[in-house]
Amino acid sequence: MFQEFIEILILSAVQGISEFLPISSSAHLIIVSNLYDLKKSSLLIDISLHLGSLLAIIFFFRKDLFDLRNNRKLLSLIIIGSLPLIIFGYILHTTELIYFLRNIKVIAWTTLFFGIILYFADQRKIEQNISTNLNLKSILFIGLFQILALIPGVSRAGITITAARFLRFNRVDSSKISFLLSIPALSGASFLGIKDVFNQSIEINYLILIAIILSFLFSYTTIKFFLIYINKFSLNIFVIYRIIVALIMFGVIYL
Repeated sequence: MFQEFIEILILSAVQGISEFLPISSSAHLIIVSNLYDLKKSSLLIDISLHLGSLLAIIFFFRKDLFDLRNNRKLLSLIIIGSLPLIIFGYILHTTELIYFLRNIKVIAWTTLFFGIILYFADQRKIEQNISTNLNLKSILFIGLFQILALIPGVSRAGITITAARFLRFNRVDSSKISFLLSIPALSGASFLGIKDVFNQSIEINYLILIAIILSFLFSYTTIKFFLIYINKFSLNIFVIYRIIVALIMFGVIYL
């Protein structure tokens, strides 16, 4: 039981911390699961981890989500911006093409390439904000970029923040857009996963609840401190981190 708890703790930490940072949670989960041969890295655990992150983002932005009742424009934009990812994600999931992308070579190259793209995007001058400049054109631009997050190593948070920064939104607003778009994305991933669970008749146990709680705690803490950090500093630390991780993976692959 203790070993199972430690494995769930590791996976929850990786999911909760990397889901909302521009470093790719799926890539880190794949790497950590393979590196430590975690036996509990199953479909049901994966769903539980995403569900914990979903509950964390909903709880953190509960006031903003409640205010959406009176801001139909923003609500509509978030829904529209999420459609490209949901549609393409469903196609890749049902055709099982998504599993061909889950390998370390793909992760290494996407981690490096999109880290560099994030750096250039973050150099843009700040001229836009959510309240006055987020419109159909900009949310579709961000939403189409978000499709790339289906490739492990790209990072859903990273690519949406990159797209928003290219449009000259400030870092906090770029992250807020990314976080709001994560709600439909995580909901869709959880729904598809739950559908597979019922098809496979997988047994549900106490580890699921532990995974949800731990993922929630790590996710909530990460969101809180990330927003504090980017209000004062650039995204360079995440660019550097991605480059280092990519170089380590290249070393493992090619040396």
